[in-house]
Amino acid sequence: MTSQQIALITDSSCDLPGDLLEQYAIQMVPLYLIWGPEELRDRVDIMPTAFYQRLASGAVLPTTSQPHPHDFVEAIRQAEQAGAAEAVIFTISSGMSSTNHSAQIAQDKAGIPVHVIDSKANSMSLGWQVLAAARTREAGGSAQAMIDAADAVRQHSVTLLYVDTLEYLHRGGRIGGAARWVGTLLHLKPQLYVDHETGVIKPGHPTRTRTKALESMYQDFFDQLDTSKPLRVAVLHGNIPETAQAFADRIAQEYAPVEMIVALTSPVMGVHTGPGALALCGYAEH
Repeated sequence: MTSQQIALITDSSCDLPGDLLEQYAIQMVPLYLIWGPEELRDRVDIMPTAFYQRLASGAVLPTTSQPHPHDFVEAIRQAEQAGAAEAVIFTISSGMSSTNHSAQIAQDKAGIPVHVIDSKANSMSLGWQVLAAARTREAGGSAQAMIDAADAVRQHSVTLLYVDTLEYLHRGGRIGGAARWVGTLLHLKPQLYVDHETGVIKPGHPTRTRTKALESMYQDFFDQLDTSKPLRVAVLHGNIPETAQAFADRIAQEYAPVEMIVALTSPVMGVHTGPGALALCGYAEH
């Protein structure tokens, strides 16, 4: 089967920039933001810049919802019409969202073979898996080879997250093992991480100041990577471009990754992490 016959589908939590989605012909199924009476498709009806502007000025906070099964059915149908004979779908962790369940329902209704993969990840730790699958497809790899390439990335991925406050994660129910910090400790500047085996968010090192938290995250991130191997690193941020770029510049100077992406966190992720958040997602090639 040629690469053009294998559709590659993911969801909007992947945080992959639009140019990479287009370059590798990756279909993106949006999650939803529920903002008062509005139901907005993530990165379709509302883009990251507009989202953070509205978040800062609005009194009503949005919530999120997974794609409907028919959204995945439609993506598969479009792929089939374009010539796909098989499809691979990578979703945000089932430990964070019901998106994977929606994709599984669509899988049962598809007219072509569909493989639904739980990335056990979010943001660019999902995005890197999708890119690995896309590049394997470009090289002529089968659907199984795409899945295997993504799984190899997952096994070596590190995702650390700094948030200014746990309030957004707490309200959105995505706080996972960091729940023990909620309450009188909401003023902490916590570091969180994604457990890529269980697919849930867990607590890292809490600190009392933003400066210490960011430096701790930077050091911990690279301590967990084999920096003797080629690195692929993403810096995601909640509308703090100067801080994100400073991180990227430092990473480029100290570690020279073979690929680096700097981007605003998608609206559906920003609902849970809030403004001022910063994440490092990456892996060392093996």
